[in-house]
Amino acid sequence: MSEKDIRSLSGKALTAALDFTKIPKVLLHEHLDGGVRPITVIELAKENGYTGLPTEDASELAAWFHRGAQKGNLPEYLEGFTHTCGVMQTKEALERVAFEFIEDMFHDGVVYAEVRFAPLLHIEGGLNQDEVVNAVLAGLRRGEKEFGVKWGVIICALRHLTSSLEAAELAIRWRDAGVVGFDLAGGESGFPPKKHVDAFQAIERANFYITIHAGEAFGVESIWQALQYCGAHRLGHATRLRDDIEIRPDGSIQLGRLAQYVLDRRIPLEMCLYSNLHTGACHDLAEHPFGLFFRNGFRVCLNTDDRLMSDTTMTKETILATELFDLTLLDIEKLNMNAIKSAFAPFDKRLEIIYKILRPGYGALG
Repeated sequence: MSEKDIRSLSGKALTAALDFTKIPKVLLHEHLDGGVRPITVIELAKENGYTGLPTEDASELAAWFHRGAQKGNLPEYLEGFTHTCGVMQTKEALERVAFEFIEDMFHDGVVYAEVRFAPLLHIEGGLNQDEVVNAVLAGLRRGEKEFGVKWGVIICALRHLTSSLEAAELAIRWRDAGVVGFDLAGGESGFPPKKHVDAFQAIERANFYITIHAGEAFGVESIWQALQYCGAHRLGHATRLRDDIEIRPDGSIQLGRLAQYVLDRRIPLEMCLYSNLHTGACHDLAEHPFGLFFRNGFRVCLNTDDRLMSDTTMTKETILATELFDLTLLDIEKLNMNAIKSAFAPFDKRLEIIYKILRPGYGALG
């Protein structure tokens, strides 16, 4: 098919014409403990004496995680992490999971990925948090050497705990070794971002980078606090920003002050379609605000969030978005350009990915 023909396709016609695993992709929002291979969970459980798994059959375990994630609310969605974190308590386990993450990214067509995790969840086996981070970085470096996928690590603090400043200092301590930013994760309701302002001020004083889970399980107030109290450079999910946008009877829109600010300041929105359905952040994929945001110029990008829990990949997310919102190849390229422009990687590294990988890659597709 000619370049002109490919460029003229959209939606299902485009997904039928292209192998979407070959499309170069950029991923900014994936949790390391949410994307472990089922067989790896089982093997690590046996190696480390973890006895909590519901089954030792890989396909049954995958189905168990998927069922558990599809309960329509964030707290129950997060229950499966007990098992993945439970088997990620040694240096060897952490390095293996990180290495396999890069390998999975390679086979999914991802050329740059930022992966996040909370080191505090991996110290039950006797490691300290610096040892946890070092093990993950070792696995990622080994993966990059073998598969060529570029990466960055985001350190997560947990919003229901009081250790966020410690997590911020950990992120800063490892910034020259591959850590590229800081995040606040966990259930939103009852745990507003502004309770962790000391941690975010420490990140800002270090001239470092902030992304915050906001507007996934709580409303516009959470997004506002993430931006105006905590200085977020990116927003994780932010589906509830839809509540600050009015659609008039004629189809035109009226932006509230917060939505206008997000649009004007080009604040990136890390959107995760399948996960948002599973956590109840949206109740119908066809009504997901991704389409509204993208059509009206917001800087959105596609992400997986938790590949194991939501049974997804970047290829699946891209196909879903293409078919639901009638995207073209140019639209997909724009989404991935949005992502790499919004990445926390250094400027020269982003330029290298744009001009040596993304642009040639999309040019070769048509």
